[in-house]
Parts: sequence; structure tokens; C-alpha cells
Amino acid sequence: MTSPWGDGADPNAPDAIGAGVTLVEGSTFCVSDSGGVINAHRAEGLFVRDTRVLSHWRLTIDGLEPQVLTVRNAAPYSATLLARTAPTPGRADSLALVVVGRHVGDGMREDLTVRNLASEPRQCEIVLELGADFADLFEVKDGRFGDGAVTTARATDDAVEITRAELDMAVTVVGTGAVAKGSELRWSATLPARGEWTTCIEYLPALRAEAAAPRYPCGTPVNHSAPARRLREWYANSPTAHTADETLAAVLRRTVTDLGALRIFDPDHPERSVVAAGAPWFMALFGRDSLLTSWMVLPLDRRLAVGTLQSLAGLQGSVVEPATEQQPGRIAHEVRFGRAATRLLGGGSAYYGTADATPLFVMLLGELHRWGLDPGIRDELLPHADRALDWVENYGDIDGDGFVEYQRAVGHGLANQGWKDSWDGVNFIDGSMPEAPIALAEVQGYVYAAYLARAALAAATGDQDTVKRCRERAARLKTEFNEKFWLPEHGWFAIGLDRDKRPIDALTSNNGHLLWTGIVDDDKAASVAEHLLSPEMFSGWGIRTLATSMGAYNPVSYHNGSVWPHDNAICAAGLMRYGFTEYAGRVVTAVLDASTRFGYRLPELFCGFDRDEFDVPVPYPTSCSPQAWSAAAPLLFLRTLLRLEPGVPERELSVAPVVPARYLPLSVTGLRVGPDVLTVTVDDDGWQVRGLSGDLRRSDR
Repeated sequence: MTSPWGDGADPNAPDAIGAGVTLVEGSTFCVSDSGGVINAHRAEGLFVRDTRVLSHWRLTIDGLEPQVLTVRNAAPYSATLLARTAPTPGRADSLALVVVGRHVGDGMREDLTVRNLASEPRQCEIVLELGADFADLFEVKDGRFGDGAVTTARATDDAVEITRAELDMAVTVVGTGAVAKGSELRWSATLPARGEWTTCIEYLPALRAEAAAPRYPCGTPVNHSAPARRLREWYANSPTAHTADETLAAVLRRTVTDLGALRIFDPDHPERSVVAAGAPWFMALFGRDSLLTSWMVLPLDRRLAVGTLQSLAGLQGSVVEPATEQQPGRIAHEVRFGRAATRLLGGGSAYYGTADATPLFVMLLGELHRWGLDPGIRDELLPHADRALDWVENYGDIDGDGFVEYQRAVGHGLANQGWKDSWDGVNFIDGSMPEAPIALAEVQGYVYAAYLARAALAAATGDQDTVKRCRERAARLKTEFNEKFWLPEHGWFAIGLDRDKRPIDALTSNNGHLLWTGIVDDDKAASVAEHLLSPEMFSGWGIRTLATSMGAYNPVSYHNGSVWPHDNAICAAGLMRYGFTEYAGRVVTAVLDASTRFGYRLPELFCGFDRDEFDVPVPYPTSCSPQAWSAAAPLLFLRTLLRLEPGVPERELSVAPVVPARYLPLSVTGLRVGPDVLTVTVDDDGWQVRGLSGDLRRSDR
């Protein structure tokens, strides 16, 4: 996941938010310092639909900023900021407490309270300074803060309206009981002895004349709002895990919290949710990220997968459009609404430059079918799956050799269009880079799995011709792949083929994705597994993206030697699929151990230094956190250890846990498979499954 249509990690991206406050609700987010202050010349602000609608926020009481005490995060979208007024001359203690309750969602609401701590009444002058530049999200993220923006502020009674006329954008800030002057709201407050004064402030954006209804109108309880109700439902319906290992338990709790915060709800389809790629800068639908995350989340929630598939189906390519790399049947890579994104897209809001999202779309539909999918939704999405496979055969295979390749159509597009999409993320053993078109190894694995998924879907509808055709194509692809990509002199698969069909021979973690999809011939799997757990690949904190013996290896790079939790989750699942249970357990344990360095929240990636060299994992400087597929990785880890494989269409559930002793006893409650809600318990004496209704029969692998 990178800046839109760029070439890898942005070296100028802002540092991770440390002591500041980040609140997220859908595609709205607010970044400030710990006192709530928003500085127009920092990567801060209130953002709605990729636009900074508030770029300056400064509160003063009697001319001075309150002094920060603490921040209480009540929910992903809500926080309470506590501060005190500066002590008056001659006094050591403050005389007033300042409380700002901040809640974001299609704008923002703040509940401001000033509490008198003294035994005498007092008068104070409260001023809220405001500013809005309506800068594009990526202008802000990249340090271009909209200095040239021309805005107009207009004061009317208790409101300030700030507009940027040439963009047809405005924000209105209404303060109950305020007097507006210029771009400020002012209150003259009388505080009773030991009493308090309070007001409510609403921030109401209107972007291109579209004014969103406030999520939290003044006078209504925040906990009655739609975001609050949705979050309560999410927590109530999420699985719970009880284990002797506090690390696993803490990571899973964090997973549920972060995934709940990363959901986006379509206002045109309020029942439909998708998962955004990461907070705060990537609160948008990403094809690859959202599809893989939805796959990992299936033991927790199937609705995210349904919403993601439906939303991406609605954006599926229909024409050939080089500016956006759109092609008929192709699944979008990224959806954005800001001006910078629109310019890069030639006027559109979706970019299609990815080789893997399209087969992953079909894979996820097939996997969702295995977990239990409403036949009506299945039939609605099947034509989109067929269009996706048409893209694989007619557009994805650029040169007709049977493999899907990528080559960007325009200069602003991604040079590499797999998950390692940095400009140098694909390379040879000596570190040199290949020329496009490039056929990536894992993409062929995804296509193989997509054909098998479509065959299973066809079997459910009695379409035997499609079953036969897709299985034959999968078998042919597997044979060709194992012949052309295997490097017998090394014992691993090439990461890809270049434009001259030369194997791109670096040793990478992409081999683990091949195990996950099942495209690897059985006689090659052991060698692949040994290399993944070799000292060159396994750091002790996880599997590196690139082996230390490769020319491009750099432990502090984005894709050439770092460790990605989601990548490791896929590798562990692949190792378990081929029976390498001990190796899979080592990978799971290593990454979970690393989580303790990050407050049990797995980041997007961390550095690839060896555990023997540094006894803590080294953070990567611009890693996103929370990030969707890293947040979801522990769920795939858990599924891998339980060896939980649903087969709702066949009325079968396969469970055969292989859980390291440190996690025992382990009990997972609330796993949703088909109509059943299951509890799986594993201890030293064995394991059991409770909650099977009779529609599913247990099958032990």
C-alpha cells in the first residue's frame, strides 16, 4: 500500500502519529496534537472525502492555550481531551479544568466544558480560532500544505463559514451561544463557584455543494449515533479467545478493535461495509488490500467480504482507458475522491493498475461460498467473477503465453503492480531490475486458485461445463507454472518472468503465497519450506520479503528485506496447507512475539534485522498503523493453527488443531461458519468443537 500510483514508500511521508490524537470514522478522520490543536503547516486536520476541511484549530482561555493533562480515547471516532488553564500569577495550581469531547464522522462535533475548580465564581473569555484550506489529502501528507489557497471567512451570529470558491467547497462551524467574529468563535463565560460552563460546536462541511448530515447533532447523545451502534454490534458479534498466552489474547483484542475502526460504510448502501486499507491516510477502498483483509476476517465476519465484493463489482472495469489503466473486467486497485487523485486518474476516482486484485476477487467469492454465502448474493456476483476471468484471459495475459503479466499504461501508474509495488520491489539475485511486462509468480497462483474457486461455484449451480473448463485451465496453468518458474539449481520459485521470459531469480517470500494457493507441485514444497525458514529468510521475528543473500537486500527497505505481518500470515497458511506444521507454528509465534514491541498492534511492516542481533523488532519509519491486512493477520494465524477449513456447500467442517503448547489451553468462541456459531477448545488432552447444529458434520484432517 503506497501513495496513490506512486513507486513505493514515500520518503517524505510524515512520521507516525506519536503523542497526537487520531480519530477515524469511515472516510472521515482528524489528526491533531494531544491538546487538540491543529496546525495548518503540519500533517494535521479534519479530513472528509480526502479533503482537509479544517486546517487550523486553536483554543484559548483568557488569551492562553490550556495545558494538556491527558487524552482518553473512548472509541475510534471519539476522544476526550483534558487540559487545565494556566495558573494565574502567584499561584501554583490551575483554577479551571478544560474538557473537549471530540467526535468525528462526516464532519465533527465538539462538546466544550470549562469547570471552575475554585470556591469563587469567575469570568473567562474563550476564543476558538479556525481555518480551512480545503487542501487535498495527498498535498497535506506530502508536505504541500495549500499555502496558495484563497479562502473567505464570513461571520454570522454564532457561526463561521469558510469557503474556497473556485473549488465550490465550504465548512460552517456553529458554536452554541457564541459570537462570531472573522474566523473566530468567542464566548464570555461565567463560571459559578465549583460549577461549570458548557457549549457544543458543530463542524459542517459542504463539498461541491454536497452537505452531509451531521452524525452527532448537538443535543443528542453520541452513544445513540449510527457509528456507536455499529461499533457495539461489531464487538458483540466478534469471537473471543481465551488462552494462557497473554500476547495472543492481547493481539486478538487489538485486532477486533482496529478492524472495527477501519470499516467504511457506503451511504447509498448503509448495510454494506468494506474495510479501508489503513488509518489515517488510507481510509479508502483498495482492491488488493481490502480483498485479502476480507479473506482473513472471515472467521470473525462475512459481511466485510460481501460488502467488499459488491463494492468492487460496482467499480469493475468496462472500457479500455489508459489514463486509469481501466480494462473490461478488471478490478480497481484504489478508489479516491481528492483532487490530487483525480488529476492523476485523468478525471476519474478509481485507478486499476494492479495485476492481482482481479483473480483475488474470484478467489474471495469462492472462499466466501465455502463459509456460507446467500445464493442470491452468489448469483448476483457470478457474472462479475466471469468478467474477471475474461480479463485474465483477454487483457491480463498480454502476450498470450498463458501467464498474467503487467506493464503500466501511463507514466504516472505503478511500475510494479503486485503487492510489492515499490519501484524496486521486484529484482534479480544480483539486485538488478527486470523490464516489463512482468509475470509475477504469486499472481499465477492467484489465477490458479481463482479457476478452482469458479469451478466450485459452478458445481453449486449445476454448471458442469464451467466446472470442467475451469478445472482444466487450472491444471494446465499449474503444469506450465511449475515448469517455467521453478529454479532447480536453487530450489525455489522465481518471483516472476521478465519481458524476455527470463526467470527473475531472487529468493523472496512470494514463495509462501504459492504454497497458500496450492499451485506448487508436491515434490517441490519441502524445498520451498526449507528456504522460507532458512537463516537468510527467517529473521526470528518473521519471514523477510527478500533473502539476506540477495543483491537488493536491505533490512530497512520497504519490500527488499523487511518483515510484513500479512505476508507472514499467508506464508504460515501455505506452510500448514502442505503439512509443515512445525514451520507454520514458528512463523506465527515469531510475529506474535514481535507484536509486544508495538503495543500488540502489528504494524504494516517492520525492519528485517535478525533477532539475534537486536532483541526487539526495529520499527520501519513510515509504517502505517493500524493497517488493515496487518490488523487481520492474527485471525489468519489463528485459523492456521486451528486448521479450520469450512465446507458449507458440502455440509462439512474440517478442524484439526496444531497449536504450540505456549498457547494452551485455548478456547475460541463465536466462530461463524454457515448458520452455526462455534466454540473450538484445545488443551493438552485434545480438542473439541461445540455448536454444530447438524447442518455441518465434523471432518478431521
